[in-house]
Amino acid sequence: MSFLRFSEYKIMWIIVFFDLPTESKAQRKAAADFRKCLVGDGFTMFQYSIYVRHTPSRENMLVHENRISKIIPVEGKVCIMHLTDKQFSEMKIYERHKKVKPLTDAIQLELF
Repeated sequence: MSFLRFSEYKIMWIIVFFDLPTESKAQRKAAADFRKCLVGDGFTMFQYSIYVRHTPSRENMLVHENRISKIIPVEGKVCIMHLTDKQFSEMKIYERHKKVKPLTDAIQLELF
């Protein structure tokens, strides 16, 4: 009996970076439509203008890349990067939060 093993070197991630103009109503609509198409194709927002999608193989990744190339708006910049699952898993993510001062003791008002 042979087992199908998933290799972290064959499983791929597609990362789509984009910077689209949003000055006019038409540009905002084009940017929103582009985002909606990415989500409709299974992409997840990683950051505001960065979307990622997991694919089981390089061939499947190329299918999604081809779909993206057909929906790129006429203005702006779109970059597509491919990573193996192994490379993606080694990504270091730092998320820092601004420290907020604790609230001072509240003063209770007496109305009556």
